[in-house]
Amino acid sequence: MAKANLMEFLDRTLGPFFEENGYSLWYKEFVKEGKDWTLRVYAEKTETAEDGTKKLIPVDTDDCEKISRFLSARLDEEDPIEQNYILEVSSPGMDRELRTSEHFRRMIGETVDVSLYKPLNGEKKGPKLLTGTLKSYDGKTVTVGETELPLDLVAKVALAVEL
Repeated sequence: MAKANLMEFLDRTLGPFFEENGYSLWYKEFVKEGKDWTLRVYAEKTETAEDGTKKLIPVDTDDCEKISRFLSARLDEEDPIEQNYILEVSSPGMDRELRTSEHFRRMIGETVDVSLYKPLNGEKKGPKLLTGTLKSYDGKTVTVGETELPLDLVAKVALAVEL
């Protein structure tokens, strides 16, 4: 099965299950790491407040096991993946990486850590990590604090862990 078809299968399969059980999908990927293929699903719990807004709650190991058992059974039934693979189900973590436009949109106003491919402004030495409030994202640039960064300079954006 082509990767795009696998992602559609996961959406069709996980969507109703997640809805029924109060989960939401953060991200999914099917990647080759070394000689092994890994199907990774990152999930969260959602809780609806009285005003209708949804609040995210971390999943625990019981949640991950429940999702894994469900998904594993569906994968065994449909057998959409030809090669051997490892199935991983986990929380995206407190320092979750922002990967999609929706992630960026949802996290506007949050503190993020930005890793850069090279220092800012062509400096020989300088910050390769920038921390600040996520102000905006338009698909070509991301603004953190007062700094607007072109995405081709950005290696990774993740929620900052504030203790």
